[in-house]
Amino acid sequence: MAKRDYYEVLGVGKNASAEEIKRAYRRMAMKHHPDKNPDNKAEAEAKFKECAEAYEVLNDTDKRQRYDQFGHEGLRGVGMRDYSHMKWQDIGSIFEDAVGFEDFFGDIFGSRGRRSGHAGPARGYDLETSVELSLSDIAKGVEKTIEFTRQDTCAECNGTACAKGTSPGICPSCKGSGQVASRGGFFQMVSTCPKCRGSGKIVTNPCKKCKGTGRVPKKRIVNIKIPAGVHEGQGIRVAGEGEPGRGGGPRGNLYCYVRIKPHEFLQRDGNNIIAVIPISITQAALGTKVEVPSLNGAAQLKIPAGTQYGSVFRIKGQGLPDVRSGRSGDQLVQVIIETPAKLNAKQRELLEEFAKTEDKSVYPQSQGFLDKLKKYFGNHSR
Repeated sequence: MAKRDYYEVLGVGKNASAEEIKRAYRRMAMKHHPDKNPDNKAEAEAKFKECAEAYEVLNDTDKRQRYDQFGHEGLRGVGMRDYSHMKWQDIGSIFEDAVGFEDFFGDIFGSRGRRSGHAGPARGYDLETSVELSLSDIAKGVEKTIEFTRQDTCAECNGTACAKGTSPGICPSCKGSGQVASRGGFFQMVSTCPKCRGSGKIVTNPCKKCKGTGRVPKKRIVNIKIPAGVHEGQGIRVAGEGEPGRGGGPRGNLYCYVRIKPHEFLQRDGNNIIAVIPISITQAALGTKVEVPSLNGAAQLKIPAGTQYGSVFRIKGQGLPDVRSGRSGDQLVQVIIETPAKLNAKQRELLEEFAKTEDKSVYPQSQGFLDKLKKYFGNHSR
């Protein structure tokens, strides 16, 4: 399915400021939050994730510039997060530093989804990229070198977000507990501390290199083995090549999605390959041998005499392998019969002579059509 324009997703114009984009994201994420749409959670979740993807791009100066210039194609290889594989409950924490999502949703939907106590280790986020393959690559399997950019642990502060030689301080709001209590009538409500977001600590002297985030963008090159027979849109999982986890948690994964490069002569239909070739009237009538394009170069195909327009011939085992069983499909060759656009005098004379000798009964489709036509007019003339 084609992706929607990111500006359209957030409902902003292309000249929108960073603050306008942030506000739009909060508004649209609130509108499509699955907890707020209990009667249609599946659709709401899909739109909620779509909003997060749009915000990731439009909130990042480099990604937004690429998108404005080249559209969705410009984002290939920049290490986009794979929101389709995420739980929607985890998405708010990705941008919590920018939009305060934990408190934002917590205030609206209660304590559900908040971190209780100190934040423990959490797995890093998955990323996605794409790779373009030819039909020949898919037929044999291939190894591809993928280059992408991901958010990685800052080497200057080792991910602490603090300037070198310093360490986080105790949060003054929760006194290091990660929780704050408030009274509501006879009850005492305990919730995640909004200042430190449950960690119990705050950064008082942020690292200059990562600006206190603990992460910096870093280019990464990996080799990916792609099995034969993969299909358009299929994802290849590369374990541990996503973003680093929080609090010492494991890295996420990289999902590399397959895009198939159009072939000049061949089309894919499942595991079969389809080729359409033109032949002349005389070749169709008399029969011939023709060369047809295939995944293994030119292949010989015998065209029997009397071949009709649109006839399909099968070349066994010349298709693509099944990604699970390895068994190959077939190549299907459809012929179209071309009528000459111009005739010289000799050709016209020969065709006129041939027309005089034509036996309409040897044209099965025409004869059948004429019989039906006579029957139709005979019934409607009464």
